[in-house]
Amino acid sequence: MSPRGGGNVAIMRLGVLDIGSNTGHLLVVDAHGGAAPLPAYSFKQPLRLAEHLDETGAVSQHGIEALTGFVREALHVAEEKGCSEILGFATSAVRDANNTDDVLASVADRTGVSIDVLSGEDEARLTFLAVRRWFGWSAGRLAVFDIGGGSLEIASGRDEAPDVAQSLPLGAARLAKVFIGGAPDEETLRRLRRQIRADIARDAGHLIRAGAPDKAVATSKTFRSLARICGAAPSAEGPLRHRVLALDVLRERFPQMVTMSHDQLRALPGVSASRVHQIVPGALVAEACMDIFDLPALEICPWALREGVILDRLDRLSVLQTAE
Repeated sequence: MSPRGGGNVAIMRLGVLDIGSNTGHLLVVDAHGGAAPLPAYSFKQPLRLAEHLDETGAVSQHGIEALTGFVREALHVAEEKGCSEILGFATSAVRDANNTDDVLASVADRTGVSIDVLSGEDEARLTFLAVRRWFGWSAGRLAVFDIGGGSLEIASGRDEAPDVAQSLPLGAARLAKVFIGGAPDEETLRRLRRQIRADIARDAGHLIRAGAPDKAVATSKTFRSLARICGAAPSAEGPLRHRVLALDVLRERFPQMVTMSHDQLRALPGVSASRVHQIVPGALVAEACMDIFDLPALEICPWALREGVILDRLDRLSVLQTAE
């Protein structure tokens, strides 16, 4: 790594390899301490690892092959784009599998890429870091919610490290298994709603006791899609556009969403074909978060876990350079 540009600022081209429960995503960024990471290229593929767990809770051979193929292609892309370092991490689907070590060893043996598994708490902490850096100190106490494929992360605090960092097994892909075969009947939907709310409420006191947040924020594709369905500006208008997900609008739209076919859901703004089956369970989780924590709306942050991983890496490099 050599400095480019003026002074002692070392600009790095990083490849951030995010193995999520839904998608494998390589984000190529130019980054240095004290500046926002600048996206240079994006490569992703749907993996649906949360849905490739066998009856024993292990990632299936099909899932391992899909993951290995994606990592191999991502490595080629990273090399072509001139990345000096690859930061690889996996979240809930790999973390919760009962063959995690075998999966990662297989990928490393066949591609040479080592992937770290983030704990749920680290996932919440790094997402919180990204949100704090995006909004800054003037945002005051933050409450941050992130619905992934396998888990829901909740974090809160006034500093860059949250006071509360929780991870719950309430990801949209995990819950979508209830919807296999079509929309659930009223009783199944009520039971799922009750389960979601009970799981969130169990540890809600840790966040509630800290006091009402000055700003409540949502990150992740699920929240962005729901906000778009509820009238937020499209992504084409850029990351600086103010976007919110309002609870009253979500409640108004939800009954119709439950009755829609996959084709009808796919036609809604912001809903991708690979995640269409997850939008209704994701809406149940989003509604529960806002209701239980008495939040009329959530502001959408364009930065999330990937940016948190990058910022954390830059912070660590800065400490090392200072020590030298």
